[in-house]
Amino acid sequence: MVRRYNRLLVAFHVVSDALLGLSAFIVAYILRFHTGLVAALIPITKGVPTLRQYVYVMPFIAILVPLAFNLQGLYRLRRGRSRVDDFFAVFVGSILAVVFGIVATLYVQTYFTSGEAKVKGVLEVSQVVWGIFLVLNVTLTFASRELVREALERRWRAGIGLKRVLIAGSGELGRLVADKILEHRELGYQIIGFVDDRSGGDHLGYRGLPLLGPLADAAEITTRESIDHLYIALPPEQHVRMLELIETTSREIVDVKVVPDLLQVLALRARLEDLDGVPVININDVPLQGFNSAVKRLTDIAISSAALVVLALPFGLIALLVKLTSDGPVFYTQERMGLDGKPFMIHKFRSMFVDAEADSGPVFASENDPRRTTLGRVLRRTNIDELPQFWNVLKGEMSIVGPRPERPLFVAQFKDRIPQYMLRHKVKAGITGWAQVNGWRGNTSIEKRIEYDLYYIENWSVRLDLKIMWLTLIKGFFHKHAY
Repeated sequence: MVRRYNRLLVAFHVVSDALLGLSAFIVAYILRFHTGLVAALIPITKGVPTLRQYVYVMPFIAILVPLAFNLQGLYRLRRGRSRVDDFFAVFVGSILAVVFGIVATLYVQTYFTSGEAKVKGVLEVSQVVWGIFLVLNVTLTFASRELVREALERRWRAGIGLKRVLIAGSGELGRLVADKILEHRELGYQIIGFVDDRSGGDHLGYRGLPLLGPLADAAEITTRESIDHLYIALPPEQHVRMLELIETTSREIVDVKVVPDLLQVLALRARLEDLDGVPVININDVPLQGFNSAVKRLTDIAISSAALVVLALPFGLIALLVKLTSDGPVFYTQERMGLDGKPFMIHKFRSMFVDAEADSGPVFASENDPRRTTLGRVLRRTNIDELPQFWNVLKGEMSIVGPRPERPLFVAQFKDRIPQYMLRHKVKAGITGWAQVNGWRGNTSIEKRIEYDLYYIENWSVRLDLKIMWLTLIKGFFHKHAY
């Protein structure tokens, strides 16, 4: 019943996406050529095409929009997907639809006009119309998904259509999973209980959730309790029990999800390579290389160049204020460790007094740090002092998004204390990062920061970069640990 319901919801999304895409395309045509609103800003130079000319393109739109959205995973229903994830999936999917549409129409024009000049221009679409279509399609489609999300969350809060969850493991990891599910009831999950080989004491249950039996009975319990999702949250030393559990529950109709610790994440992200017939597991493989690396570099160049042009006047004003409010240079440079462990000099607006570390030596900034200047408190609190790092990005020493670069002195301390610490140097350091937008910046847990940095490295995508940039804009400039 649940799977049938999911298929119906996917079918609804496919049909509605196609219809909304068609609506956005026609409205874009009307706004461009028949309202005068857009024409007042961008004059029409090639005359007004007929509506029929754009109707011919509509079958392409109806096919290409769902196709592009499918490539972005929008039809793989997942209750835990955030609104930000949904928005960027729709945004990137709409861009792909526009690119596919331009390529398809150009191909058809070229193919048909090579023999018959009379059909030339039949599938020609104004670039302005494509631009308006992009904005409208993102707006309409995201709004549609928000309405569906709100309707579903109302049902789930009312206890309708809940998915039943069983957690294997009642230790720290299992309890963390339970906490997250209980904190987000809008996701529509209902925890039935735990299975674990532990017994007695406080392992009889957690937050009122019962211990239903040992791990060996998990398959029988999933059937008896009509479980939809089994979350396996076992510690590393129970690796063999985890494999046995996956094997036994694979015979049941249940979705099995493994909640790994950091070392398990690295193993699960491993890639199998071939050495002349000998299988080799690369446990440190990352997606950010080759073509992906070129895409990220082009994005960095475009954004950093635009940012330096737009911020030229504010930079001049800030530089003047720094010079007038304290003695010393406007900019501050400091050695940091970047890609492949190579050092580089990072640039900042100076926010501390000259020779601020003469007495203390290298230390992390702290709340009410006496080394800061009056203006420096504002610059550091708002992260404005970091903006000159766009120059580091343009030079190729940093990226817009990536793990924050650390000083070599601290790297030498952390690499022996924190497992996998040096893996963060497999990508360029960033102005902002996944750890920063999730609250792990400044004088906070290094271990948690590394955990988030490694997640970013292992799961890099253009969409994840866009998500981090957006989260930085809406909540990253003011942070309680920025001092």
